[in-house]
Amino acid sequence: MSLTHLDAAGHARMVDVTAKQPTVRSATARGFVRCSPAVIATLRDGTAPKGDVLAVARIAGIQAAKHTATLLPLAHVIGVHGAVVDLEIVDEGVEVAATVRTADRTGVEMEALTAVSVAALAIVDMVKGMDRSTSIERLRITAKEGGRSGSWTREDDEA
Repeated sequence: MSLTHLDAAGHARMVDVTAKQPTVRSATARGFVRCSPAVIATLRDGTAPKGDVLAVARIAGIQAAKHTATLLPLAHVIGVHGAVVDLEIVDEGVEVAATVRTADRTGVEMEALTAVSVAALAIVDMVKGMDRSTSIERLRITAKEGGRSGSWTREDDEA
């Protein structure tokens, strides 16, 4: 098995995708922010001291998807042509999902994961004064479409 991000000498490199044709691609990622019942009550009634937690998290996630290549040194700079961050308050915390789309030479799995990660971090930042035990869990890719490998959906996903 060869590692695509290493050259013959074992040095890190960015994979050259110049010869690939742009295609429509998408990826969905999910994560979970576990919160105390008190935080959940505050989120549900919209009275968090720092403001609208879900609105901040949604915008943070979308912005993060567009900045993935800045954060991950071997990720390609690609056009993020669509990014949706969905947040759902449940009894144990907040379900975070992001779908990112492009028409480019490489996939957007890292952009979707980055969107979920940063949206989750924004939630933690907004509620940490109310609950220091808030945690981020189960960050994963749940689906992708397009590119050489086609479509894939995680079979064992626990929503």
